[in-house]
Amino acid sequence: MTLLIIIIVLALLFDYINGFHDAANSIATIVATKVLTPFQAVLWAAFFNFMAYWVFGFGVADTVAKTANTSSIDLVVILAGVIAAIIWNLITWWKGIPSSSSHTLIGGFAGAAIAHGFSGVTDPEHAGFKIVNWIKQAKEGELLPSGVMIVIIFIVFAPLLGMIISYFISLWMMYSSKKNIYPKILTVVLMALVIWFLSSVLKFDITPDPTNKYFFENSFWYFFSEPSNIKWFLVGLIFFSLAIFNLFFSSFSTAKAEKVLKKMQLLSSAAFSLGHGGNDSQKVMGIIAAAVAVYLRLNPHVDMSAGWLDLNVVLPNDDLGIKSHMPNWIPLTCYTVIALGTLSGGWKIVKTMGSKITKVTAFEGVVAESAGALTLFSTEHFKIPVSTTHTITGSIIGVGITKRVSAVRWGVTVKLLWAWVLTIPVSALLEAIVYYILKLVI
Repeated sequence: MTLLIIIIVLALLFDYINGFHDAANSIATIVATKVLTPFQAVLWAAFFNFMAYWVFGFGVADTVAKTANTSSIDLVVILAGVIAAIIWNLITWWKGIPSSSSHTLIGGFAGAAIAHGFSGVTDPEHAGFKIVNWIKQAKEGELLPSGVMIVIIFIVFAPLLGMIISYFISLWMMYSSKKNIYPKILTVVLMALVIWFLSSVLKFDITPDPTNKYFFENSFWYFFSEPSNIKWFLVGLIFFSLAIFNLFFSSFSTAKAEKVLKKMQLLSSAAFSLGHGGNDSQKVMGIIAAAVAVYLRLNPHVDMSAGWLDLNVVLPNDDLGIKSHMPNWIPLTCYTVIALGTLSGGWKIVKTMGSKITKVTAFEGVVAESAGALTLFSTEHFKIPVSTTHTITGSIIGVGITKRVSAVRWGVTVKLLWAWVLTIPVSALLEAIVYYILKLVI
């Protein structure tokens, strides 16, 4: 039990480091455009990091927990993974490199598991590289498969998606600044399409659960407080704030447009902070869940809900019809800790994100943060743990390209790309080294 508690404490420490390592993701543009002071910006981001507790489920946590086969690893594997992830995060933070905390954690977890697979596993089904869940077929009702390979693919796809979304939002807003009727017609058509889309994804057929004290008993409020519905309401809020602005954009003076855009940045940065909190806190929940699952396999008769620490965590198993369960204190603690980490700030990385990639105005800030938030909400919906750092960087690049390709400082961007590509293999190698060291001393 002592080793399990150490893993939980270190996982929460990683969560805290993740907060100040990635704080720049959601505050860089809002600080660069002087909408908020640095102190106000971190308060704003930290608040919405915490508010994500009421918006997101545990899909990403489940994906992270199943990075390696929990029936073939031990607690030393998970401990090594967390330690190596903390080391790499601190190194990249110190150097001011906006690397991915998500890929650091997953790469480290996978690296330690592979080291264990080659040295401590005799089962041929899970020995060596087979100990890692590289790819798993999509279950019924899911559009995408899961596994480490999907996470690796999204190293490229997440920033690319953010770049594409921000590029088209930029074109849409620039087109809407023209003084003719066609941009307004386009905006109205897009509004109608989004209303249709939201009506197809919102859950209308839900009824209050009288045993659940965390939801309203009234059906109307229950519908609005359903976490998956809140997420889609936020998507709608982001889109319609942009759409309403675009309807009046052509009638605004430059000064008036800039003033409105700066106010809109409060919404876009809040939405991105929500996505950041929901995406990144779940990864720590996944590590804790995996650690509990391994401990229970090794100690099957222990009651995890007894005593002063409720650790009655259950991973879902569709084959056996088992649903996931997580004590409320775990997600609440994870969201609180990442918010506290964000309050600590990440000023070294703010400079890179807010000024070195491309010159950022209120226009670029709104577009990049909105695109980043939409990307994070989408990937969370598909239970894919992506890098918030990569996502916002891709979004900033996308809005920079609309001005001209040379507006993006590609020398800085190429260095960032190298950091992204190297994060998983370097973390995995570091993890394997830490694992072998721990095996000698534990």
